Amino acid sequence: MLRTIVLSSALLLFLTSPLRAQVTIDISKISCEQFALYTVASPDTIAIWLHGYMSGKRGDTVVDVEALKANAKKVRYYCVEHGDVPLMQAAQEILKP
Repeated sequence: MLRTIVLSSALLLFLTSPLRAQVTIDISKISCEQFALYTVASPDTIAIWLHGYMSGKRGDTVVDVEALKANAKKVRYYCVEHGDVPLMQAAQEILKP
């Protein structure tokens, strides 16, 4: 009985391992159009990364959640109007470090 439980557990772990695949995104390759249309990932997730990146460039370790939301909206609105611009360029223009 114990052997069956151990084998079943091992098999279950083996079968579920592939489900934990990691997805990586090169932000420098995302266009504003892709960002605004949710084609790569959630714009909120990307906006959080952008906020952290720009804060790091400024040496700022404080997270102002309301500013993060407002800046995400600014970038999203800019990207709707300028779909061909790379997202990083738009972020640097809007969020100037």
